[in-house]
Amino acid sequence: MTSIFRTAMGADFDRLHPRLRQRFSVGLESGLACVGRGVMDRIWHGPAFVKPFLALGGTRNILVPRAGRQVPFVIENVPYTDTFGRETVSFVRTFDLPGRARRFDAQMVLGPRGDRILDYLGTHQHLATDLHFRAEPDGSLLIRSGEHRFREGPVDARVPELIGATAEVRESYDDAAGRFRIRVRVVNRYFGPLFGYEGSFTAAYTDVRACGVRPGLRPVREEARA
Repeated sequence: MTSIFRTAMGADFDRLHPRLRQRFSVGLESGLACVGRGVMDRIWHGPAFVKPFLALGGTRNILVPRAGRQVPFVIENVPYTDTFGRETVSFVRTFDLPGRARRFDAQMVLGPRGDRILDYLGTHQHLATDLHFRAEPDGSLLIRSGEHRFREGPVDARVPELIGATAEVRESYDDAAGRFRIRVRVVNRYFGPLFGYEGSFTAAYTDVRACGVRPGLRPVREEARA
């Protein structure tokens, strides 16, 4: 069955580990939603000057403003049709940090040419970035971000490299442990590593046609511009 991820990756999708192929087959055609539950061994931040930006982003569920170790988390990958008729898959991560839980929200749609994924970040989708997916020789998945754009009202501006960053996500399946492993690094070209996390999780699948999309999972505002 075709998912937005299979479409974007083409034949490369079939080189993924079978468990990764299953996980990234979530979509309206398959009817599958996926919920992962696990532990982040480490959530880390870069230099001290990064913290105010992470705190600001945290008000809109972008990135995670607190560091920690052995942090329980949930990731919800649920497909739905957005306001503009596009198939969308949620990547909503909830981290059970001391004090209160923190969310990192993203909603993914297929790019206009079908060769990339467009990732809208946060509760109001003010930030959008191109994502490029690639299967590695060991069957793991490498995701790298491309251009970032800020959108609010009539504003549609490219985020300059000086204040922007490149995200790299590596996801694999550990057959011995029976768990998915994930590592995320966000790096600025000039200032180095800014933010990241690494951990592992198990996944369970449900029929989204029966279960639907839970309240609060979709963003407050949806952005039409691709």
